[in-house]
Amino acid sequence: MSRALHLSGYLLAFDTRSQSLQDRTRAGFLVRAAALAELAHRGAVTEDGAGHVRVVSAEPTGDGVLDALLAEAGGASRSWKSWIRRDREDTLEAVEQRLAVLGVLTVADRDPHGRVVPRRPVAMDDPREALDLQVRVAELVRGSTPPAEAPFADAVLAALAAHGHLRLVLSRHDRKAHADRVTALTDRLATDAPGLARAVSGLNLTMIAAQGGTGGG
Repeated sequence: MSRALHLSGYLLAFDTRSQSLQDRTRAGFLVRAAALAELAHRGAVTEDGAGHVRVVSAEPTGDGVLDALLAEAGGASRSWKSWIRRDREDTLEAVEQRLAVLGVLTVADRDPHGRVVPRRPVAMDDPREALDLQVRVAELVRGSTPPAEAPFADAVLAALAAHGHLRLVLSRHDRKAHADRVTALTDRLATDAPGLARAVSGLNLTMIAAQGGTGGG
């Protein structure tokens, strides 16, 4: 089943064994970048001469996550990297709710009498879609399919998994051994938004800077 990039990005980062995101902070960056890539590919946003995101069409997309991001982008002029960093937790929660509506996830109800928790537990009854996606993306990086012939969504997800250091999908060895393929897959983004391709290439450093710490693996 083909899903929008931000929904697939969540599935890519979901550890089906632990029934949780492998790294929630990392997943927030990934789904936010994926949503921007989805909007750029649809032609709803582009970049201006200064490399800032510019809304081309504010028409509703039918997807609440994308529509919220479009409304944000229409209200301020910022770089791709800035938009990736902003409000990523809100986008992540909205993606969870969308996947729950679609029946992919179950999100636990809040207990009005229980303790306040920062987020509600989620579960995935059928992990096959997430597992299949993770395997497909990993095989795209490790395999021999010409990057130019790969489906656009798979190429973007592979770039996000690699530059986002998503160890659930790609190991450090995979990233290093197939660096040329990762670069070629990332370049698929440059057709719609060169600045977004550059922002994705620097995604791990952006995450480190935003968290004020040091990155791993």
